[in-house]
Amino acid sequence: MQIGDLEVSAIYDGVGKFDADRFRGTTDEMWSQHQQFIDEDGKVELALGGFLIRGIRDRLVLVDTGMGAPRRMFHDAGHLLESLAAIGVQPGDLTDVIFTHLHFDHVGWASRDGEIVFPNATFRCDVRDLEHFMGKNEEVTEIMTPVAERMETWDRAGPILPGVDAMVAPGHTPGSTIMVISSGTARGLLLGDVVHCPVELEEDEWGGLGDVDPELAQRTKTALIRELEGTDIPAAAAHFPGLEFGRLLSANGKRHWVV
Repeated sequence: MQIGDLEVSAIYDGVGKFDADRFRGTTDEMWSQHQQFIDEDGKVELALGGFLIRGIRDRLVLVDTGMGAPRRMFHDAGHLLESLAAIGVQPGDLTDVIFTHLHFDHVGWASRDGEIVFPNATFRCDVRDLEHFMGKNEEVTEIMTPVAERMETWDRAGPILPGVDAMVAPGHTPGSTIMVISSGTARGLLLGDVVHCPVELEEDEWGGLGDVDPELAQRTKTALIRELEGTDIPAAAAHFPGLEFGRLLSANGKRHWVV
């Protein structure tokens, strides 16, 4: 995806499948209107990975790092370094790694076996997630401890790097953040886990997955829908099918996610 002078590339780490009813409050009848998002077994495919941003001066930026190893319902994972290599990027090339939040499936490649995977990068996240997870979530703490001395944090909306701004989006986690990518008059959004599947943008009353504060997450999602609906702003999220960008359009009184 080209956003002005910036190039944003999807970096695949893996894929998993969830029962559709894992989305809070949904039924088979509700999903019957959205067959494009489920397979023949009633499963919703959730991708894993992140987004590489090129064109910011002398920086090479990765937003989210995927899971890093197969686990739980994500039996196919761990491909992120291969995906980077396929486009000519080695771990040492990265200057910045930004986390939309600190769930294990977004920070998995921060370290491996106690060693930093991206040795020249500065790591960045919202301080509220750092306080929420570190020392309290064993899995995340183990992954993030090797990079702790390289962490820089933010605590409000605003610029992180040239062309990359934080849009505070709490609820899924305390420090959940949408990344606003901008160049000139062009703008795009990386949604983190404010939504896991595009259907949540079409059906604003549906619940999400794994939200720390479901009511706040719902309000955040509603605000995002207002931001996107009927505009030409492209958006993507680390669990969307194929990690593809799309737009939220309105027609005949309904919202439609169009890739």
